[in-house]
Order: sequence, then C-alpha cells, then structure tokens
Amino acid sequence: MDHKLLIRQMERSDVTVIHQTLAQNAIPKPLDYIARCREENESGGRITLTAYRDGQFAGWLHLLSESYYPYFAERGIPEINNFDVIPPLRRQGIGNALMDEVERMAFEKHGIVGIGVGLYASYGSAQRMYAKRGYIPDGRGITYNNEVVAPGSSIRVDDELVLYMTKIPVSHA
Repeated sequence: MDHKLLIRQMERSDVTVIHQTLAQNAIPKPLDYIARCREENESGGRITLTAYRDGQFAGWLHLLSESYYPYFAERGIPEINNFDVIPPLRRQGIGNALMDEVERMAFEKHGIVGIGVGLYASYGSAQRMYAKRGYIPDGRGITYNNEVVAPGSSIRVDDELVLYMTKIPVSHA
C-alpha cells in the first residue's frame, strides 16, 4: 500500500495533535514547549517541519536560526534540533524526508547546517543516519550542556552529552 506523506511547516492547529501523539508514543514533550515552538515559527526564530502520513502526525524536527551551542551561534550555523519520528512509523523514510526538506532550507539560506546527537545507545539509529547523510563532527569533541568537555572530566551520560556535527551541500564540499 502506498502511503501519502506530507511535509509542511507547523500550523497552530498542530500543537494539540503533536502533544497528544507524542505522549501516546512515550515521547513526552510539555504542551507549553510545543506551543512555544509554534510561536517561534511566527517570530522567525525557528522553523518546525511536521510530517503527516495518511493524514496522521508522524514526526517533526526544528531548524533553529540561532543555535544554543555557542560554536554554531558564533558562526551563524543553524541547528537541526528536537527530531522525533513516531516509533511505529520509523524506518519508513519519514525521517529522511524531514531531513531532506530541512537541509534544503538551511543550505538555501545559510550554505551549511549543524546538528547534535546524543552519545548513548538509544541514539544509535540517529548517529548512523547522520553519518550516512554526510554529517561530520565539528572537530571540537563532545559537549555537555553545550560546553566542550575537557579531557579527564567526569560527566553524566544523559541527553546533554552531545557530539555536534555539520554538513555542507556536496556542491560546496
């Protein structure tokens, strides 16, 4: 069966649908965070792309105009952020379709895009996806809470432990 996939920018009516669908799939995001994302789409600080498969919310990701990671912010590198695909719909091309569109937008405006990925096992599929898509580490090592981790440091392994990477279009490489 062919499934219809629609990728579009977040709309006001998406807020509740996203919140409910993520919660039903054990991806908890506070409703006020989702509403703030929508507001930041209106103000231009963020672009949130949503994916709908056969009319049902399937995933989303965000492009931050100004990254929270100082290295990216200082260099004007936009950051792909908060990327979720509903678990039963993974490995069906939805994530790649979202990435294709957000990369197109970032390259058109900035000529480069950055992304951070967590470093424990549940990020494994994301790590592989980004490598296959041509992302390379930014060369600064791992970060914790957006600060570079010094050699010999003891740090907690959680969602704040991240490796940041960048990608430029093949034509610019």
